[in-house]
Amino acid sequence: MHPVAGIFVGGRASRMGGIAKGLLVAPDGEPIVARTRRILEEAGAVCVLVGAHPAYFQLGLEVVPDDPGAQGPLAGLLALLARAGDRPALAVACDMPLFGRAIVRRLLEAPPAPIVAPRRRAPELGRDVWEPLFARYDSAMVLSTARALAARGERKLQRLLDAAGAQPLALTPEEEATLTDWDTLPVASSRDTKEG
Repeated sequence: MHPVAGIFVGGRASRMGGIAKGLLVAPDGEPIVARTRRILEEAGAVCVLVGAHPAYFQLGLEVVPDDPGAQGPLAGLLALLARAGDRPALAVACDMPLFGRAIVRRLLEAPPAPIVAPRRRAPELGRDVWEPLFARYDSAMVLSTARALAARGERKLQRLLDAAGAQPLALTPEEEATLTDWDTLPVASSRDTKEG
């Protein structure tokens, strides 16, 4: 069963002056969102855009607008889970220019769980946090929990992953580095972007 991969493009990119970050060029010379789409489709996923950002309409992908009954990132994830139905859903940020096929395969092939996502150290918080926008969701198992949180006014995906019983996808330091988003990418990146 082909998973539905939602590329999240609905953010305002306020830290970057409203730029559509997914249209920036990755170190390998391809726009990030086109690269993300290619890698996900090569893995067998059906790609959709989550969020109605007009800068991405040129891609010709189905647009899944945020769920009107929720706010923040949870609104986008609720819409993706509903769109996926009984299929697995992959949630992927539009601004990760370094990840490749191998880590996507690991995410898809991880043992069954309501949610599978990496956990990463957040130095500013002094603890590990989930990476909810490079994660696999069992749509049927998670949708009711997500709706209940939205009904209580919750916006944060961290709470959903905790409540739904997410399982960690263990990463090597090299794999974790490929999940760097554009905002934290070193200016003179010399990272290897091969897709092992």
